[in-house]
Amino acid sequence: MSLIKNNIKIEKNPFDLLEKWYKKAKKNEISNPNAMALSTVGPFNKPRTRMVLMKEIKENGIIFYTNSNSRKGNHINDNKNVSINFYWKSIDRQVLISGKIKKISSQESDKYFLTRNRKSQIGAWASKQSQKLKSKSNLKTKFDEIDKKYKGKEIPRPKYWNGYCVYPDSFEFWLQGEGRLHDRVEYKIKSGQWTTKLLYP
Repeated sequence: MSLIKNNIKIEKNPFDLLEKWYKKAKKNEISNPNAMALSTVGPFNKPRTRMVLMKEIKENGIIFYTNSNSRKGNHINDNKNVSINFYWKSIDRQVLISGKIKKISSQESDKYFLTRNRKSQIGAWASKQSQKLKSKSNLKTKFDEIDKKYKGKEIPRPKYWNGYCVYPDSFEFWLQGEGRLHDRVEYKIKSGQWTTKLLYP
């Protein structure tokens, strides 16, 4: 029996392919097609992975937002090497990306923060992300305090809540195939140009 699966259509620029796959995922994924696994490196070179939400694909990078005082924020401050992974079960595809990470400007973070819903803005102030929490009631009390403090007012962005941009130096696009005959295409940056090669599944 012949196993047939559509091959990955290779683009010159991996960002173009990422945009096309993400557009397809948004039409098919049940929830959070922008969810991605972010891996950072902590003390003693120990990796740690968690899910975050991608907010923008730029011409040369991928943006998300977080508390810079969190565990991931501290990891990023100490080690700029990160990887992210998108997995879209609904379309049988995933994208693994590695690169360097850098904080975006305060102006860009301010602009995005103003677009968040009010509860998310308050939550950014109320949570001491990654620090020990005695009880959920403590968090709720802090949330209510912030809500009352800014009642009828615009909520400013906390200085510790920032946007980060991952600048990739490699991509791997994976498309599921029958009988484990998956398609894998790797992009790597070399002298300012993207090169590609196929990988065995």
